[in-house]
Amino acid sequence: MPFTAKDVQTLREMTGVGMMDCKKALTETDGNMDKAVETLREKGMAAAAKKASRIAADGMCYAAVSEEDGSAAIIECNSETDFVAKNEQFIGFVKAVAGAVIRDNPADIEALKESDAGNGRTVGAALTDLVLKIGENIQIRRFERYAEPANAAYVHMGGKIGVLVHMDVSENLKGSPAVTELGRDVAMQIAAMRPLWLDENDADANTVAKEREILTAQVKQDEKNAGKPDAVVEKIVEGRVRKYLADVCLLMQPYVKENKLTVAQHVAEVAKSLGGEIKVTRFTRYEKGEGLEKRVDDLAAEVAKMVQ
Repeated sequence: MPFTAKDVQTLREMTGVGMMDCKKALTETDGNMDKAVETLREKGMAAAAKKASRIAADGMCYAAVSEEDGSAAIIECNSETDFVAKNEQFIGFVKAVAGAVIRDNPADIEALKESDAGNGRTVGAALTDLVLKIGENIQIRRFERYAEPANAAYVHMGGKIGVLVHMDVSENLKGSPAVTELGRDVAMQIAAMRPLWLDENDADANTVAKEREILTAQVKQDEKNAGKPDAVVEKIVEGRVRKYLADVCLLMQPYVKENKLTVAQHVAEVAKSLGGEIKVTRFTRYEKGEGLEKRVDDLAAEVAKMVQ
């Protein structure tokens, strides 16, 4: 079946693949558009597999709350470069995947890849297409879903940080814009202040014990404390442990908009002013690329490869 230059252009628009590759695919499939798309997808999968070994530590974090039922999701998708992280197709993909998490409640990333991306294709297929079009390794790294309202979401600096906050609220405050505003303020606090835990009861016992050991050693090594009874030293250590917990436990932190109050006190004041009950019970904070090795480009080496 013969094909025209317009067919090549159409295939390019459908797949985002270069003109010469589109022409070759149509030649190989005797001008059959559907088979050409399939051929390019198969080649794209091979290309994606090769790219999957490359470091993807940039990208975007995104958090959203469903307008339908108040459930929420937070997700991190990684790319190799910040340039791709700003690409509208990449951003659209991340938002679509967050929507799939909210809608389908997948158990893990593999299940998420089988979800509908919202365009009649699975998330996995849409991911492969995106890798083919953009030419970088792109990965869905992690996600979390909150099923019950009331939730608040915050995305900082275009996706550098994403935060979800869950609150238990009394019946008379469900759906209240003031509660949503409070949740967003708390989410902004989390983005800025990096709490590790909700409160001291939520804190990891081993981490706190290790911190206590370090603080004890510091106090004992301080010449000002030489000769002080063990009970006094212990009291000093406990005071420093409390300060540590106030730094890393959300509800114990000074509220950034009014540092004379803790976050817990601010939440209580808002609840009282609204005539109901509000309790922050959970949060998730993602920062793009945290814990991942960053790609380091050697420009001289790249140029050398090109001229060999």
